[in-house]
Amino acid sequence: MDNKLKISINDLHFSYKDKSVLSGASLRIMENTINAIVGPSGIGKSTFLTTLNRLWDTTSAEMTGKIEIFFHGVPQDIYDPRFPETTLRRKVGMVFQAPNPLPMSIFRNVAFPLKLAGKTSRGETEESVEKALRQAFLWDEVKDRLHKDALLLSGGQQQRLCIARALVLAPEVLLLDEPTSSLDEKAGAVIEELLVELKKNCTMVIVSHYLAQVDRIADTVHELVGGKFVTGRR
Repeated sequence: MDNKLKISINDLHFSYKDKSVLSGASLRIMENTINAIVGPSGIGKSTFLTTLNRLWDTTSAEMTGKIEIFFHGVPQDIYDPRFPETTLRRKVGMVFQAPNPLPMSIFRNVAFPLKLAGKTSRGETEESVEKALRQAFLWDEVKDRLHKDALLLSGGQQQRLCIARALVLAPEVLLLDEPTSSLDEKAGAVIEELLVELKKNCTMVIVSHYLAQVDRIADTVHELVGGKFVTGRR
């Protein structure tokens, strides 16, 4: 069965400090797939990711066009002023290039988004944290030291912790900006295996400059050329 449409991007223009980054870009992303965004460094791949959860909103950038994400099958214009940014970012998670664990315990790192969302039930929090750590292939490695400092984890473990933190609110879309670039080959391979497993439950958009990685895990490749996307399938 064909995947359903998850993200629809139409005629997207984006400029920052008078520099045009996207020029009429359009894109269709299907649900439960891994979508790689590729292109030369500095062309705007990471900037594009920020348009999908409005992280750029506090900058002096300008954007026009329309982005719809289908949440539970219902299309939502994510730039509709009636649609709260907080709701969007619960549904669209983000993992950055370098691991960025908070200076607190492993448990509190993963539980932090739940606290921000107002979910304070201890039992519910413990269950959600364990589920997210299991999804991130990290539970067996940390279950006996959940209250130890997260900064003591290895680089690969820290990145999986950040993925668990993004997963704890059960997002429908996960954005990843070069998630293995700061890791060694072994740790990177674990992250790749994790992402392939995660697409059963969410749709992923990943920026990567590793073409071998793109070939291994991406269902669809979108090359950013001249401010527009050229799409090809594996």
